Amino acid sequence: MERLPSSPGERPEETDFSPESAYSATATVNEEGTVTDWSEGAQRLLGYAPSQVVGLPAADLLAEGAGDAAQRIPAEEERWSGTVALRHRDGRRLEVGLIAHRWTSTGGTAKWTVVSAVAGEPGPAWDASLKEWAFAQSPCFLAVFDADLRLVRANAGMERTLCLTEAEMRGLRLPELAPDPVSDETERKMRLALETGEPQYVDAFVRPTGASAEHGWATTLAPLRDPDGRVRAVSLAAHDKTEIEGDLPQMLVPNVAAARIGTTLDSARTAQELADAAVPRLADFAAVDLLDPLPRGDEPSSRTVAGPVTVCRTAVRSILEGSPESQVAVGETTVYPALSPPVECLATGRGAVFGTTDPAIIRWVAQDPAAGWTGAYGTHSIMVVPLRAGGITLGLAVFSRHQSREPFQQEDLSRAEEMTNTAAVSIHNARRYPREHTSTMTLQRSLLPHTLPPQAALVEIASRYLPAGTEAGVGGDWFDVIPLSGARVALVVGDVVGHGIRAAATMGRLRTAVRTLADVDLPPDELLTHLDDLIIHLSADDTDRDGSGDAAGGIGTTCLYVVYDPVTRRCTVARAGHPPPAVVSPEGSVYLLDVPAGPPLGLGGLPFETVEVELPEGSILTLYTDGLLKDRDYDIDEALDKMFAALARPASTLETVCDRVLTALLTHRPDDDVALLVARTRALHADKVVVLDLSSDPSVVAHARRHATDQLTAWGLEEASFVTELLVSELVTNAIRYGEPPIQLRLIHEDTTLICEVSDSSNTAPHMRRARIFDEGGRGLLLVAQLAERWGTRHAPVGKTIWAEQSLVGF
Repeated sequence: MERLPSSPGERPEETDFSPESAYSATATVNEEGTVTDWSEGAQRLLGYAPSQVVGLPAADLLAEGAGDAAQRIPAEEERWSGTVALRHRDGRRLEVGLIAHRWTSTGGTAKWTVVSAVAGEPGPAWDASLKEWAFAQSPCFLAVFDADLRLVRANAGMERTLCLTEAEMRGLRLPELAPDPVSDETERKMRLALETGEPQYVDAFVRPTGASAEHGWATTLAPLRDPDGRVRAVSLAAHDKTEIEGDLPQMLVPNVAAARIGTTLDSARTAQELADAAVPRLADFAAVDLLDPLPRGDEPSSRTVAGPVTVCRTAVRSILEGSPESQVAVGETTVYPALSPPVECLATGRGAVFGTTDPAIIRWVAQDPAAGWTGAYGTHSIMVVPLRAGGITLGLAVFSRHQSREPFQQEDLSRAEEMTNTAAVSIHNARRYPREHTSTMTLQRSLLPHTLPPQAALVEIASRYLPAGTEAGVGGDWFDVIPLSGARVALVVGDVVGHGIRAAATMGRLRTAVRTLADVDLPPDELLTHLDDLIIHLSADDTDRDGSGDAAGGIGTTCLYVVYDPVTRRCTVARAGHPPPAVVSPEGSVYLLDVPAGPPLGLGGLPFETVEVELPEGSILTLYTDGLLKDRDYDIDEALDKMFAALARPASTLETVCDRVLTALLTHRPDDDVALLVARTRALHADKVVVLDLSSDPSVVAHARRHATDQLTAWGLEEASFVTELLVSELVTNAIRYGEPPIQLRLIHEDTTLICEVSDSSNTAPHMRRARIFDEGGRGLLLVAQLAERWGTRHAPVGKTIWAEQSLVGF
């Protein structure tokens, strides 16, 4: 097996190490001790590129005398930490602190994720002042994360929770300390706390080793400010859930309860969640009634509520068994009489508190026998609160107290309004979701290509698009196939951040931009750079318009752009944070193209890299969005294995390949959109392409015409000779007159297209203009535009190519 280079005399690769900033170095090692993944941070730390490390034994990275403890990872442990002596590519010995997490997939495959925090130069002093801020502003045991969301301080409670010392955790991010979806969500809320300066709440936290799934914490994330009021860090405080529900002051309860309202887009369930959240924390009895029928449309309610109102009893909850206070069963309708407190609440849109001896309550009982409960069970205080969202009244909630001695106060009404507002928004969204989902799906499908154009560069093309099956709705995944000059073709797959109509609309704008940029034959890396600038402008425009930074312009969008040339069989690829394409060779082997990831679009100022590879004829290119690999039942490595296995199986058509890939990877409706594009390559052989080198002499124009005529005769295209002679004459004359040598003529014969190309080394692009009566020139490109079906200019690193296409249909 190849050994890692270790000679001190070798020049190490550029590691791009920046002493000013901290970073994480991560690697993945399988059970056999082989390195399977190598991050950019690991390359910065040790100097080895992924291609030099992946596939080799991890023991090769150890320095001499590293010790037996570092050479064997305990198989019986789920986590290992310690200091290991590693060997840098230039031969240096590095003492590195490591934490290793054991992962076992559902298929039983185990691997270790190894992570190390590399400290940069000291930044802001994490001294006694910061400790005072953290512990002064945090309610209980905590950890402190700096502006890069790396841990800088942890108390004994955090150490007990994660079974790691503060020294072992310092410098790592929460997902690196405790790999878990809850950690990812908590880190997202931490970043929000830093950016907004507002506390954030998460109704979960990572479990300590050995704890059951039911045991956990509600987490408070509080921004920490210096004496000048600037947010410098964020504290994470985890509270035991039982303490939140039983020991915290009552004024905190509605904030916790509101987080449990509206967990689904189900109106009845949301109503029940409202009732459950109110009893017994706020009231002894709660009933939620929705208007029957619910208002249609999204227009604000303008009708004045005066007469009797029919409602449907949607949810009830009582501290008494069986909820005897409710004279109406859940699912049944009842009518509130005119001028009753519920009708007044609906009419004014404001909540109110009543005692049972108030004249309004007495009058209600006299009009409505079903209101008799207000004088029973010891009820002494009643509160009615409307459910309103988007200017629409949806119903009301009725609360009462009979066991609690204290009557409702104004602060109780405020807390009830907060809870009912949360429920009303969820119910309103539940009504709008089916309609908006249909609208978004219609928009999304109208913006995606309905049919894929036939391409001479590709024998076969197949695609699939599956919208997300979650409540988040349809996203902004897209794909496209774009014909380019010179018989080439561009394949594009992208993923716009977010879901809903806004994401679909942003997708349409980006797809149009990609087609426009591809039409001017930009190289893949330059195209992504222009697309990056466009997203920055779109985001700025949308933020200025609505005052929010809701990634409206698509910041975080990923894109993969592939250009295939059937003449050279060269495939040019660049990607912006998108998964790399998979390739199936004609022999059946499957691999991922090694393409630098590049940053997601919209970040600005960061470069994109292009990779060029030669593909044998008959290779299969597979482009996809990350939703294909995000199955909740297995990890990314398993997903790739399943995809590779599906692609490796022989198939008569690419439609079959698409079906096999989706069947293998998707066991249920996907949680995220899935776009899949599969293409098989072909080559234009020498008998379809001829090249003629020309000198910069006007006398060679006639020779170029004869050469073109002879070649068309050989191809059996004599009927196209007249137009081709004119095109060749004009293009070669322009190159000689205005270009620079060397000059080259190329003819390409596709099935139904004849392409004439003339290249020279000048970077000056011609432009068409209308010649005046006595002008000697200016008519050439106008003639080319009239004779050719398409024409244009394609720039190269040196020089340019003017091309013109003729349709051979009918010849």
